[in-house]
Amino acid sequence: MHNQLTKSDIKKMEEEIEYRKLVVRKNALEDVKEARAQGDLSENFEYYAAKRFKNKNESRIRYLERMIRTAEVISDDSAEDEVGMNNRVEVYFEEDGETETYKIVTTVRQNSLQGLISTESPLGKALLGRRKGERTFVDMGGGNGYWVVIRSIDKSAGDDDELRSF
Repeated sequence: MHNQLTKSDIKKMEEEIEYRKLVVRKNALEDVKEARAQGDLSENFEYYAAKRFKNKNESRIRYLERMIRTAEVISDDSAEDEVGMNNRVEVYFEEDGETETYKIVTTVRQNSLQGLISTESPLGKALLGRRKGERTFVDMGGGNGYWVVIRSIDKSAGDDDELRSF
């Protein structure tokens, strides 16, 4: 399965790769050199910590490059009156009588604790393409689910949220 990313997701990933290659990599190499210069490597904790940090940085670079290379680029455009990518949506849960606000994002940026829900989640799937005032069923599988009503859609939310670090 390919990761679904918007052009802005890819741009942020490319910026992180550039930063990690130009700044973090240089600092990590310096740390390894300094730790190595301290002498006996068999009991040199700083050396192993510096090497581990350097390797984690290189791993993150490879991960981001692979994500970009295998990505399925999706559009974040939607009609003015319907829920789309990067929109904040106020949702009324009929069962609970509760109202929550969520932002629809790609799976890379999802973080339910911050109200960022993926287009792949049951709620995200149910909301995409719907209009204000529309009632929709959120299918949880196996005939289970719940009903929600879209109270408002904020198109001005943009995509200012940071990518989640792995």
